[in-house]
Amino acid sequence: MRRAVILGLAGTSVLPDEAALFGAADPWGFILFRRNIEDSAQLRALTDRLREIVGWDAPIFVDQEGGTVQRLRPPLARDWPDASAQTGGIAAVRLRHRLMADELRRHGVDGNCAPVIDVAGPETHPFLQRRIWAGTPVAVSETARAAAEGMLAGGVLPVIKHLPGHGAANADSHVDLPRCHASLADLDARDFVPVRALADLPLGMSAHVVYEALDPDAPGTHSPVVLRHLRDVLGFDGLLLTDDLNMNALGGTIPERAARAIAAGCDIALHCSGDLAEMAGVVGAVGLLDGQAAKRAERALAARHAPEPIDIAAANAEFERLTRTA
Repeated sequence: MRRAVILGLAGTSVLPDEAALFGAADPWGFILFRRNIEDSAQLRALTDRLREIVGWDAPIFVDQEGGTVQRLRPPLARDWPDASAQTGGIAAVRLRHRLMADELRRHGVDGNCAPVIDVAGPETHPFLQRRIWAGTPVAVSETARAAAEGMLAGGVLPVIKHLPGHGAANADSHVDLPRCHASLADLDARDFVPVRALADLPLGMSAHVVYEALDPDAPGTHSPVVLRHLRDVLGFDGLLLTDDLNMNALGGTIPERAARAIAAGCDIALHCSGDLAEMAGVVGAVGLLDGQAAKRAERALAARHAPEPIDIAAANAEFERLTRTA
């Protein structure tokens, strides 16, 4: 069985100590950031090397939303706009993510921590506002569905985020612990709508947000109450990754954060900083993937398939036509 963790690394190649840790831990996957990307050949060599170390076709993720959050930049990938600035309607969104999947797959990346399925509102913090597709739950649901379908068609696993909704929270979870003051009825009518609509998708990411209507004390990532609601009421049965354990919304040591997330009901602990000592601590804290988490991981990997055939030049031309017309 594999370890219930996704790990980052420090630089553009795997250091000997990192290789030893990865080989011994056998993480379920890896995540890359701008610090890990130099050029096209280097990135392809890095993804190949990571899989060689663990001895299997482990999924490798990035955050490639576009705009504010985009790890692969030109010339490795198109300079995509923020979600809020995307024109051309649903067809353009689906095509955008099919093209994005092609950019990722050619570099050995087959997982994308996107789309954001949060609903924009007056409480939404500026750090998230530009990354949100729309201000109504139905529009978010439809647009995010198209984005996920485009990536799946291109052989890339989408990770919907942030579950069960970050739009009504009042802070940037990278910096502080956000709190959501909305009633359960308001959450059901707004923030939870896209979660229900997309509950069949294979992977999701938890939110470091306190939902006072469900649990006034613990953020979602650490709350058994919130995560049971996500599973039993909202119907999400995909593989649940934590948001980054290094974010300041969470308290305690990094290993404590990881252990608490798994105990609360998250399936996979996501550690992004590449700090070797922290990674070793997280690996020791989370244990192996087993039980329902292992079954969800199997289903997630089964959703990853070879890209469907596409004429990239024609697809790019159609995307330009759609966005130009809009």
